[in-house]
Amino acid sequence: MSDVKSNLDRIAEQVRLGLIAKDASREKALPLGREAIRYCSTAIRSLHRHEFDTAAAMLKTARDLLDDAEEAVSGCELASTAFIWDAEKEYSEGSTFLAIVTEKEVPSPEDLRVDDAAYLNGLGEAAGELRRYILHNLRKGDVSRSEELLAAMDDIYNILVTIDFPDAITGGLRRTTDMVRGVLERTRSDLTLMLTQRNLETKLSKYEENIK
Repeated sequence: MSDVKSNLDRIAEQVRLGLIAKDASREKALPLGREAIRYCSTAIRSLHRHEFDTAAAMLKTARDLLDDAEEAVSGCELASTAFIWDAEKEYSEGSTFLAIVTEKEVPSPEDLRVDDAAYLNGLGEAAGELRRYILHNLRKGDVSRSEELLAAMDDIYNILVTIDFPDAITGGLRRTTDMVRGVLERTRSDLTLMLTQRNLETKLSKYEENIK
């Protein structure tokens, strides 16, 4: 019986040491992931202000923080944990949004070095930011790129709707896809209304000039 106790004590100590190392990795990676998300959020706000260089710099910092977080949890199952995944999703969202509004090629998951499911959900979230970007421009009376950006939102939706896998694999992508569909329909309606109103105003203005 003493041999059993000795063996269990040894096993318990090994398990304890492994959990201590895992906990230390988590405690190191958690603030890095949160900081990466904060930089991504700041980058997105900069994009809405048309501060493109600032946004790109913020996203680069976020990627560096993600690298540090991923290195901290490398070699253990924490590498695919929620806080890493969330940071990758936010980074994908900001990077996609930046590429579209600056008319650059949309980066792939391989380009961004992120999980495929995190990338796809980030892509969907970028469509929501494109709606905000379009509406902000419309409020300023600028419709110059609205149809182009709406087409990009449509392209995102058309990609997401083809990804038909369980939510356990895609990280709840169905919910994100449903959100994109709603956002796309509302944006199309808003833009159509604005363009119709602008066209009517132009015709009325010409009519008034003709009368004068």
